[in-house]
Amino acid sequence: MPASFSIARPVVGYSLVLALGMAVVVGTALGFQYLGGYIPCALCLLQRQPYYYGIPIALIGAVASAVGLPSWIGRAFLLAAGILMVVGAGMGVYHAGVEWHFWEGPATCSTTAGSMTQNAGDLLSELNTIKGPSCTDAALRVLGLSFAGWNVITSLVLAVFAFIGVRKTA
Repeated sequence: MPASFSIARPVVGYSLVLALGMAVVVGTALGFQYLGGYIPCALCLLQRQPYYYGIPIALIGAVASAVGLPSWIGRAFLLAAGILMVVGAGMGVYHAGVEWHFWEGPATCSTTAGSMTQNAGDLLSELNTIKGPSCTDAALRVLGLSFAGWNVITSLVLAVFAFIGVRKTA
């Protein structure tokens, strides 16, 4: 192992914990979808994107720091992942506002789920017209918060963690 390789570098730890946290959040959403039977709406699917991009970015930051690249490189990746979590929180606020009817959601949030044909010949044509559930109805609320509301909280916690990591490793 080269002498410059060091797991003790703080950016590595913050980046790995951040990536793990993001993986747990998006994994939980996927678990509700595939194991719990919850069908995500269009906004739910969009809210996952910052996680999908943020996990590899945080991991790249950890590797960059671990192999001894200048610390600003690892911190820049950690900062980028934190900014993605702020974007995710903003998307969650928007979605929660749609659910609480504070504002209109996008037109892609209409619902036609559940009306799929039983005729195999029409199946392919109907796949292009079937949409997920409406973005205006929360599938589940826990302590008064929908999945979108919980996404706001978890995204902000992860963003703060990333920003603390950037500052502490400077």
